[in-house]
Amino acid sequence: MSENSSSNTSTGTLRVAQWATGNIGTRALRAVIEHPDLTLGALYVHGDAKAGTDAGDLCGLPATGVTATRSIEKIVDAGVDCVLYMPRACDIDDVCRLLASGINIVTTRGEFHHPASMDPDVRARVETACTTGGASIHSTGSSPGFITEALPLVLTSIQRRLDHLAIDEYADLSQRDSPGLLFDVMGFGSDPEKVAQHRIDHLRESFGPSLRLVADGLGLPLDDVVASGDLAVARRAITVAAGVIDEGTVAAQRVTVSGLREGRELLRFRATWYCTTEVDWDVRDTGWHVTVDGDAPLDIDIRFPVPLERMASVSPGYTANRAVNAVASVCAAEPGIRTTVDLPQVLAAL
Repeated sequence: MSENSSSNTSTGTLRVAQWATGNIGTRALRAVIEHPDLTLGALYVHGDAKAGTDAGDLCGLPATGVTATRSIEKIVDAGVDCVLYMPRACDIDDVCRLLASGINIVTTRGEFHHPASMDPDVRARVETACTTGGASIHSTGSSPGFITEALPLVLTSIQRRLDHLAIDEYADLSQRDSPGLLFDVMGFGSDPEKVAQHRIDHLRESFGPSLRLVADGLGLPLDDVVASGDLAVARRAITVAAGVIDEGTVAAQRVTVSGLREGRELLRFRATWYCTTEVDWDVRDTGWHVTVDGDAPLDIDIRFPVPLERMASVSPGYTANRAVNAVASVCAAEPGIRTTVDLPQVLAAL
């Protein structure tokens, strides 16, 4: 627990800085401003056009008196207890600078879900910075995070034997008007041979650490994490909100990340993301399906009751809200890289 957090926690209010204002960052910024137990103390942005703008103007709220900056030193000097770190790419130098200065970090970046899976040199740098500043860092979000860690740990709390736990994530992206995300990042509308292995590797790196964390927490450490995937191409040219997906290009993708123990799959995460239902797979509405095979079997469907055309405006909250709700626990934690297993259950102060 950093010196900053110990001083402000006594007043019941924590000072928070928001780092980056993309889709998720903007939602988090709004949540901090409206939160009963948090106070916005600073705002970091990456674009020159946003610098000097009041935080309220960047998230559709009245003026706050806090203006955006591109200076990390101004964030450090703002006397905040925690930074909500949500950039497009992780800068370990910035992370270590914040931690070493005594500022806790809650991030939706996926690099810190399972310390043992991190690059040893990076992990050592981050842990040294935590020790220097007496601060902690925690990665969370909706997926990975809530669905791959928090919920599985709750569901296994009523088991005394676990044979298998499977998480299926479904996302209908046909009405997602985000060409950069769908075409440039996710590879929809591309030659399947050019994106297949990249998508498999990306999901293994993103979700593998979460599966390892859960397995370690249950006392069933994994021997390996492997991934495989399938791509489905458009049978005809289709028009989605983000643009046109030509015939023969990627229209759906299904990637499975498996946690193996003693020669068999113990944990599994499977993402089925699609822009058309014209595929030969089990395609469900946007949401999650979780099954637990053990001495207390479970079969759970979680659906998002939101029209597809509104999902782009609603979905950032699933990730941002959990990060905001974790701030108090992270500020109260012992210094270090803190995981879902280390922290108490995240509670929302509403």
